[in-house]
Amino acid sequence: MKNFFSNIKGDAFGGITAGIVALPLALAFGVSSGLGPSAGLYGAIFISFFAALFGGTDTQISGPTAPMTAVSMVIIASIIAANDGDVNKALPLILTVFLLAGLMQIGLGILGLGKYIRYIPYPVVSGFMTAIGVIILITQILPSIGYYSKEDLEFVNEFKPQAEEIILDNILKEEAGEGILVLEDFRETINRAEKITDEDILKESKTLAGKEASGVLGTLKVLPRALQQINWLELILALGTIFIIYGFKRITKVIPSTLVALIVMSGIAIGFGLNYRPIEEIPSGLPIPNLEIFTSFKLSNLTPYIFTALTLSLLGAIDSLLTSVVADNMTKTKHKPNKELVGQGIGNSIAAVFGGIPGAGATIRTVVNITSGGKTKLSGMIAGLLLFIILLGLGPIASKIPAAVLAGILVTVGIGVMDYKGLKAIPSLPRDIKLGPFKLSSEVLVMLVVLILSTFWNLVYAVGIGLVIASLMFMKKIGDLTAERSDVKPLKEESWADEVGFPDSLKEEVFIKHIKGPLFFGSTSDFQQLAAQIPDTADIVVLRLDRMQYMDQSGLYALEDMLLDLRKKGVDFLFVDLLRQPRYMMERIDIIPDFIPEEHIFETFDECMVWIKENIEDKY
Repeated sequence: MKNFFSNIKGDAFGGITAGIVALPLALAFGVSSGLGPSAGLYGAIFISFFAALFGGTDTQISGPTAPMTAVSMVIIASIIAANDGDVNKALPLILTVFLLAGLMQIGLGILGLGKYIRYIPYPVVSGFMTAIGVIILITQILPSIGYYSKEDLEFVNEFKPQAEEIILDNILKEEAGEGILVLEDFRETINRAEKITDEDILKESKTLAGKEASGVLGTLKVLPRALQQINWLELILALGTIFIIYGFKRITKVIPSTLVALIVMSGIAIGFGLNYRPIEEIPSGLPIPNLEIFTSFKLSNLTPYIFTALTLSLLGAIDSLLTSVVADNMTKTKHKPNKELVGQGIGNSIAAVFGGIPGAGATIRTVVNITSGGKTKLSGMIAGLLLFIILLGLGPIASKIPAAVLAGILVTVGIGVMDYKGLKAIPSLPRDIKLGPFKLSSEVLVMLVVLILSTFWNLVYAVGIGLVIASLMFMKKIGDLTAERSDVKPLKEESWADEVGFPDSLKEEVFIKHIKGPLFFGSTSDFQQLAAQIPDTADIVVLRLDRMQYMDQSGLYALEDMLLDLRKKGVDFLFVDLLRQPRYMMERIDIIPDFIPEEHIFETFDECMVWIKENIEDKY
């Protein structure tokens, strides 16, 4: 506790500054997610406080981030669509998925998997981060110009036939569920259909119109129509916000430019009584836990989203631990990755129960905290408490913020989150693979695949596909390198220093082979060619294994097959300098001692030479 309060002044200033920076972003991310500004604010409060309290990075400031919000936006939209466009109906399941993601993060930390996050290839992360930026930029075009598809009645009316079909289909499903659907007599169906009002059809049509215009592809579809209906006031508010954010940084970085833009543009809109569109109302008072998460829980409803929750938890882990590394570099300290994951998981779980969107360690806010004097966990907790005070005291005022101002803030977030370092490196990376007539860089290919699939299809699947492609390419490279270094293909090899004095008279009977590198599934095909290379005159094959550090199951069975084939031809084996891990693998399936007895395993080549001279005769 002494260390906890050792830097109260610095932590207070760092936490307050970070909390101020977090406020406009939390509101903007909440709106962008589809659950409203209060969800963003609740997420920022609980994640910031509890991730700091239980986490493993002293200076980390956590809350909703661009990557987490982008994935959450997809999850929220899909669950709402599956619940007839009713947010309230979908909310318990949405929050349950977020809660599950938080619990999975706790599990990742407890299992000690934090240290493995660093093995995710850079091209996958780069493509994903750039895709996040592109998604945010494109999806904020419509709110920036004041176009909302649900309010475009001409566009909404196009969906009326489809809306009527859906409503009728729902009636039939209800009757089937109640056991009163009789195909020969549709009287009940007709009675219920007659109760459908124009308002019901309009509501369903608006839901369909909103769904059609959602996401990147939806935005691009309706963009020509939206550009004909620009609300110039909304556009000016958004552009003014962007101008202040970039312009004020040139004057000073002491005061966060995002907050300045929020206050100035909102002040102008409210002060001059402009006819702008405000954000959704932020509820006043204490956040209330959503107990429907538990009371209406059904495993069957959650099952389709388990993989989605896992992806969200992994993304939050990556996002947080990358920020932890930045914090380490700035403070010359060392974070505890598994403890950090537990803290993030606790924060996300509690935020979900109270209706908040998930988050992670936020780089910009963490940097602000450190540069403002934050050094201990207290700074992150103070940032959360500040946002909580703002919620209690300024909720009604915050509800008057123009939606276009938050859209402008998100545009700058989208521009800032892109990985320009990775994009700039594209022309200079080596072109190491060939696709048809084209030579490409494997890393650029992975990055572009993740970028394109994330932007236009599905963030979750894009990362998975990117990881699979990157892993396959890595394995192929390692396999090629291993085969090249193992000299499996050429029969003639250069003798090692201790082999120079090998008797010429026994060179027909004894075949010496060097295995240089791991024997794993990427190199087994080349290893299998070894049996075909061994001359018919050979009675003994000496395998020198001091450079074969690792063997997997594929390599193990490839070796076993070779031993069987050559044993049938009357060829025996001698192993020289067999290392611990490969020996353990061979002992598991009794290659040692069934095929290779202990007396055929030597620590040095000199010992092996003594055995050969004593036991092998010159036949040729």
